[in-house]
Amino acid sequence: MVVDLVCVAWAVAGAQILRFGAYDEATVRGTHTTYAAVGTFIAIGWWLSLAFSASREPRILGHGPEEYRRVGKGTLWYFGSIALVSYVFKLDVARGYVAIALPLGLVSLLVARWMVRAGLVAQRSEGVGLRRVMLLGAPATVRHLAAQLGTAPAAGYAPVAAYVPSVYGASQDTLSLDLQLLSGPAESVAILNALESTGADTLAISNGAAIPPRALQELGWQLSARNIAMIVAPALTDVAGPRIQTQPIAGLPLIHVTTPKLDGFRGALKRAFDVVGSALIILILSPVLLAVALAVRLSSAGPVLYYQVRIGQSGTPFKMYKFRSMITNADAMLGDLLKAQGTAGKPLFKVENDPRITKVGRILRRYSLDELPQLFNVLLGSMSLVGPRPQREAEVALYDDYAHRRLIVKPGMSGLWQVSGRSNLTWEQAIRFDLYYVDNWSLLGDLIILAKTFKAVVAKDGAV
Repeated sequence: MVVDLVCVAWAVAGAQILRFGAYDEATVRGTHTTYAAVGTFIAIGWWLSLAFSASREPRILGHGPEEYRRVGKGTLWYFGSIALVSYVFKLDVARGYVAIALPLGLVSLLVARWMVRAGLVAQRSEGVGLRRVMLLGAPATVRHLAAQLGTAPAAGYAPVAAYVPSVYGASQDTLSLDLQLLSGPAESVAILNALESTGADTLAISNGAAIPPRALQELGWQLSARNIAMIVAPALTDVAGPRIQTQPIAGLPLIHVTTPKLDGFRGALKRAFDVVGSALIILILSPVLLAVALAVRLSSAGPVLYYQVRIGQSGTPFKMYKFRSMITNADAMLGDLLKAQGTAGKPLFKVENDPRITKVGRILRRYSLDELPQLFNVLLGSMSLVGPRPQREAEVALYDDYAHRRLIVKPGMSGLWQVSGRSNLTWEQAIRFDLYYVDNWSLLGDLIILAKTFKAVVAKDGAV
């Protein structure tokens, strides 16, 4: 709340100084109201709108894009309301003032929230500020829920115990988790006693809890009276929040799950983003492109650019361009190198300590500079700025039906798995991230991945 107040106050004060000067007592045209008074009103209303949009709700802090989405939504709705009020009451508020305050405040809020989140995540990584969770359900679903929560420590949920109804006859060996195991009847009294004994402040209910609907409702009432949070985890995996819509029917919260399709308007939006984004990046990085091309040309014999045939959208082959980072006969040596390290015939194959890479090539790969010519692939339409990484035909031939789904969208220069571990990931982890992207695409998600790409490249995390 304090950080938000500082950001909005800074935004309106900065807008007034930039538009009217530090000491100008400018007034709204046709009134005696000064912009200092208008700015105070705007700042207070803006701060309140962030509360009304639930952007400070504890459960969304620290993990996922929902916090940033609500900040943006609250801000844009508020300024839209200001525009509407100004039109209805014919208030001639200086457009330059609003045009400065809105972007200045929104950027400040997002950056400040990111900084506060970094501190919160650091605390949670040290075990501070975590919600102690007791998992309730069948052994298999409890194991799955514990594993999923373990992959997102920033969310602040720490499983401490598992309550498995006695009908399953589970033991510590069958559960295969380093959690306190409790077992008993699927009744509210036994579950509440288990919560008290473990000191958990949150109950996460997964499939197989074997609790009748009426008993579950009563359990919720008793948990609320004890200030214990209740989470119901359905058997849905890798589904982003915007795809889930809850529709109450006859007292039942039915969950509708949609899958975004990259066609029509959404496809045109992504293509427009790719064209504008790649063109701007090419323009900005043109000196870097020329410098890298010159370095490659002078460092070793061979062409500046190198291309590989990769498999694109719908299984269509295309030429993917890179700055050459290897010796000229590198492809002919690949098979022998893979056999030597025992990775032949495996997807996502990489050669460890690759002897084919030139000295300049190692520098280019370390900072992913060899990938820059793919901006022209994006501009011409065979690739996207963000998407599953394009793979060779030999790798695609190893796909199962599950993995083929990653070919629904255009391959990307960067993707979700690149910013989640890059080449340090296993094939199973990489394909899971790619399929998550395919099923949960959004423009905001693309922007977040691009921002994380810069961080991953600078950190050289997983670079090869």
